Amino acid sequence: MGKYILAINPGSTSTKIAVYEDKRILFEKKIEHSAKELSKFQKITDQYEMRYKEIENILSENEFKLQSLSGIVGRGGPVAPLESGAYIVNEIMVEKLMNAPMVDHASNLGGVIAYNLAKPLGIPAFIYDAVSTDQLTDIARISGIKEVSRKSLVHALNMRAVGMRCAEKLEKNYNELNFIIAHLGGGITVAVHEKGRMTDLISDDEGPFSPERAGRVPCKDLVNMCYVYDKDTMKKKLRGQGGLISYLGSNSTIEIEERIRNGDKYAKLIYEAMAYQISKGICELTAVLKGKVDMIIITGGVAHSEMITNWIKERVRWIAPIEVTAGGDELEALAHGALRVIRGEEKVHEFKNHESSD
Repeated sequence: MGKYILAINPGSTSTKIAVYEDKRILFEKKIEHSAKELSKFQKITDQYEMRYKEIENILSENEFKLQSLSGIVGRGGPVAPLESGAYIVNEIMVEKLMNAPMVDHASNLGGVIAYNLAKPLGIPAFIYDAVSTDQLTDIARISGIKEVSRKSLVHALNMRAVGMRCAEKLEKNYNELNFIIAHLGGGITVAVHEKGRMTDLISDDEGPFSPERAGRVPCKDLVNMCYVYDKDTMKKKLRGQGGLISYLGSNSTIEIEERIRNGDKYAKLIYEAMAYQISKGICELTAVLKGKVDMIIITGGVAHSEMITNWIKERVRWIAPIEVTAGGDELEALAHGALRVIRGEEKVHEFKNHESSD
C-alpha cells in the first residue's frame, strides 16, 4: 500500500495544496486569495479558518477521503531557529506559530492547518525545512554590531531539495558535497551547503537586490533615509518596493527583458546589476568553503531567465560547475520530505519549550 501525503503551502496571496501517493502526485490545486478577501483580516493568523475551510472544500470536490492519509505536511514558516528536516507539529509549535513567530508570514499557517487537519485523523502533522532553518556556525553569526546577530532566514526548502537532486546526479550523497545555492525569486538568498549543513548564507536583506527587495544598501545613507520617512514607509522601500520595482517600476522579468530587447539601455543596466550582485554573493561565499566547491546551483522562479543565468555563469563559472534548476516545487519537496520520515528513512525533530521562547 502506498503512503498518501497531503502537502500545504500557504503564500501571501494563495494557498497551494497537493496530494501524493508516495512520490507520485495525484492532484494539485492553487487556491487564490483576492486582495478584497484578504483585506477583511487584520492579521495573517486571522486568515486561518478561511484557508482551512477552502482546503477542506477542495479535497471534498476532488472526492479525496482524508482517512486515507498517512501524514500531512505544511510549509515551515519562520517559527523559531530550527534544525533542517522534519519537525512534528505539536501544541507548543501551534501556539508559537499563532502568537509569537519570528516573522509574521503566511507560511506560518502551514503547520497550524496541518496539525488541525491531522489531529482528528490520528496521523502525524509535520513541517519541513522551515524558513528559519538555522545551522550557522558561530563565526557566521557575527555582524559588526554587538547588539545585532546575523540570522538564518532562507529558502531552505527549495535549496535543500535541489541540493539533494543534484547530489543524485553526481551519484553522491548530499551530505558528502559542498554546494553554493542561489535561490532567485521575489527575494534572493544565497547559501553555503557544506556537507549537508547550511553553515553560512546571504539573506534577502543583506545581499543582492531582487525583483521586490532592496537587499544590501549603504548603511549611512539608509540611516539618513530613516529620518526622512516613517518606519512603515522604510519597510516598504526595503521589502516590496525595492529592487527592480524601485528602479524600473516592475517586478516582471518577462516585461523587463522585453524592454531590454526593444533597446532600453537603463533597464539592461539595472537588470544586469542584479545578476552582477548575485554573482558577487556567490563569490563571497566561496571564501567560506576555501574554494572547495563541488557545484554552484541556481534555482527559483527568476532562474527561468536565461539572460540572468547567463550573466551569472559568465562571472562565476571559474569556481565550479554550474547547474540551473529553475522554479521551486515546494509541494514536492514537502511531500518527499514527509515520506522519508514516514518510511523511517529520516528522523523527525520534536519542537521543545526552549525553542518556543527564542
